[in-house]
Amino acid sequence: MNRLRNRLILVFVAATLVPLVATVWITTYLMRIDQALGTASTARALAAADQLKQTSRAYFQMASLDLKRRALAGEVAPQKYAAADPAHWPEVVRDFAASGESERFSAVGDEGSRLEYLVKHGDDVWAYSSAIPIALNRVSDEIGRAGSLGQFIREHDLSRTVKLAYLLLAASFWLASLGLLVFLAHRISQPIHRLTRGLAEMAAGDLAVRVKPQRDDEVGRAIQAFNAMADTLQETTERLVYLRQLESWQVVARKTAHEVKNSLTPIRLTVEEMLARYDDADRAFMEQATQIVVDEIETLERRVRAFSQFATEPPVSPAPLDVNSLLQERIALLRTAHPEVDYECRLADVPRVMADQDLVKGILTNLLENAADAAGHGGRILGSTSVDHEKVAIEVHDSGPGLSDQARASLFQPTISFKKRGMGLGLSIARKSALLSGGDIVVVKGELGGAGFRVLLPIATNGFQARPDRG
Repeated sequence: MNRLRNRLILVFVAATLVPLVATVWITTYLMRIDQALGTASTARALAAADQLKQTSRAYFQMASLDLKRRALAGEVAPQKYAAADPAHWPEVVRDFAASGESERFSAVGDEGSRLEYLVKHGDDVWAYSSAIPIALNRVSDEIGRAGSLGQFIREHDLSRTVKLAYLLLAASFWLASLGLLVFLAHRISQPIHRLTRGLAEMAAGDLAVRVKPQRDDEVGRAIQAFNAMADTLQETTERLVYLRQLESWQVVARKTAHEVKNSLTPIRLTVEEMLARYDDADRAFMEQATQIVVDEIETLERRVRAFSQFATEPPVSPAPLDVNSLLQERIALLRTAHPEVDYECRLADVPRVMADQDLVKGILTNLLENAADAAGHGGRILGSTSVDHEKVAIEVHDSGPGLSDQARASLFQPTISFKKRGMGLGLSIARKSALLSGGDIVVVKGELGGAGFRVLLPIATNGFQARPDRG
């Protein structure tokens, strides 16, 4: 599923369709308001308000005349307010009595729902009242407010204000949409910029550069692929550098082995000839001296053989191997040679590996021998197998003193030995064998308190053809 494409489509829709719909809705709504607030509409509203005012006034006059007629005809009984008791008169009656009017009509009651006719009889006031179907006071107030509103609209040109508000709202929607588009574009393009910067740094030679993945789409998968490629490239480069270093040491080893071997043979022959020609009187001393020389020559020959083995490129014949069986076999073989050490196996259900059997045996033998020397009498050694990403891991741990920082820094370098009788080539040869098998050897934290080594070998797959890297 193309998530980046779908995200871009959503961004486009959000940046165009949403503000467009909002603009159309605002335009339609404000057009109705503008039509309602137009000059002609305002004039019609004012004319209607004036007409209603005149109609209300005419109705009031007609109702007043009808009430006066009914009062004169005796159809309506008056309520009489005697001049002797003005303190109990309503306010409207006192106000009428104090005026110079002889009669008055007024709308009273709830919002003017009753019409009252006041007339003077001497100092007394008679009040005739009748209900009317229209609340005259409320109608009058509404007409007044409508007239004031129409006059306000005419004086302040609200139609222009509505148009300005429309422009501001539309601009606000489009600006907000533009801001959202810029923000989303930055969110989408930022990982691409980081990936581009990472590629530039890698091209400049920084193989340790990595880009942090923050999303799960095409760009995120590209970043993951970049990191995987960077891991592989860094690992391959380190292996190539190490193999190049070994190649340089191999040249020195071959030359040294050849020169030492050429010197050892005549020395041995000469010493043996001297022993054969010497007198019997001092023969015991000569035999002792000769034996010392021969022993030292044999020691030098062992070193020459070690250098020769280190300098030789062994043939590599990869085949599917069961590492669990190989580890158990090596431990069983060395258990008899080191009965003072306690061996333990922790095997997992791992697939077969594609490697050279002799090379793997040599690797395991070297690591287990080193572990036995480090653990010492009563020590413990643990051999385990597991799957580490796409490779099978074989680990060897010992209960010895562990590795110092100095030892870790030059552990796999040739001619560096931290054992009393070591040649300094065992781990170099073991790592070279692992690299030739398509794997590697790394130092890990020891589980038994001492040193720990992990051998990584490629998993055998259908149709897999090993291509050993010889640098």
